[in-house]
Amino acid sequence: MEPNKLKELLQQVKTGGCSVEQAMERLKILPFEDLGFARLDHHRHLRQGFPEVIFCEGKSIPQIEKIVSCILAMGCDLLATRCVPEVYQAVYKLDSRAVYNELGRTITIKQETRPKTGGQILVISAGTSDIPVAEEAVTTADVLGSQVERLYDVGVAGIHRLLGQESKLSGARVIVVVAGMEGALASVVGGLVDKPLIAVPTSVGYGSSFNGLAALLTMLNSCAAGVGVVNIDNGFGAGCLAHKINKLGEPDEVGV
Repeated sequence: MEPNKLKELLQQVKTGGCSVEQAMERLKILPFEDLGFARLDHHRHLRQGFPEVIFCEGKSIPQIEKIVSCILAMGCDLLATRCVPEVYQAVYKLDSRAVYNELGRTITIKQETRPKTGGQILVISAGTSDIPVAEEAVTTADVLGSQVERLYDVGVAGIHRLLGQESKLSGARVIVVVAGMEGALASVVGGLVDKPLIAVPTSVGYGSSFNGLAALLTMLNSCAAGVGVVNIDNGFGAGCLAHKINKLGEPDEVGV
């Protein structure tokens, strides 16, 4: 249950607008709802400010539909990742507000009033092939409540493309760098800025890239100070972490 709705329910109980029994009926699925194939953690919204995110790979469409329906019934925003078009079509039939980011393979439905942060996250991709992972990070940070800007295809093979973007680099509060191949872009950007930097290795590359392992090891061994690294292709994790860092600079909490 979305925190404001929970507060509203408790206020109704306090003023007599809702009986204790009615409130208990509405709260009975907290802290989780047993769907048989999944235990949906509704309490996560109260703990972290955003409901459980649906990782769609490995789930059947009927399972996804059921989880989506339960999240929406609680009045919460929806974020689903790793979504194929067939999943989007099924979710759209449930709620026509569904927005599909085909590149990032995400589905979002916004139901809550969530003010945007003052600070901005800059998501950078080394190459065009890295954009799907970058878009997952963009969508995640956006739905959580951050302002996000993109800077794509500025990898080290043409480093002048990056060096001409100083205003974007300096204007960001947090930077996410998404790169495959050898993953060197994170170190380059890390050496140019004083911002928190989250590096995301991707599985893009030829055989000796080992499906992103080469980029991961490069980023873990970065000579630039203060570079954090998430798992291979984990745009969601990077977007979530970037937002959490971003909101620390806000005068008041504005979301997750």
